[in-house]
Amino acid sequence: MAQSVAQDINGPIWPLGLIVVVTPGTPVSIMSLVDPSSVNAPTTTAANSAGVQEYTTRCQQIQVQGYKAGAGGNGLQSNTGNVYLMKKAEATTGSGNRTDYGVMVAVITPQQTIFYGSAAFNRNVFGPYEYYIDADNANDGALVTLIIQ
Repeated sequence: MAQSVAQDINGPIWPLGLIVVVTPGTPVSIMSLVDPSSVNAPTTTAANSAGVQEYTTRCQQIQVQGYKAGAGGNGLQSNTGNVYLMKKAEATTGSGNRTDYGVMVAVITPQQTIFYGSAAFNRNVFGPYEYYIDADNANDGALVTLIIQ
């Protein structure tokens, strides 16, 4: 069964879906399901034909839940190992994966939920295209939601 892809750019919540890490050590963008080609990422030179960003480029919180898809796509089940919320690494420095502690933001144990939050709105916000999920085990993942507010 195909999964929904929400385009709730104005929030207050924007479910990004279940981000699955197929190959441990190869981080997956949290925006990979809603904008697979990163067309609307701030670093992309040509956002779209109108030149206007289609998706939000900021959020106040990122909610990450340590689960993976159940057998046959039936519900959610506990991850086998940890998943990691990673900030995008600079191109000239570290690997940006779960072994690069310089860009590791949070460690999410199986079934754990974390809220990675900022200060009040307009004081400090996050660009969601800068965040990735990595995992210790193949096919572990995270259910990710942006809190726009």
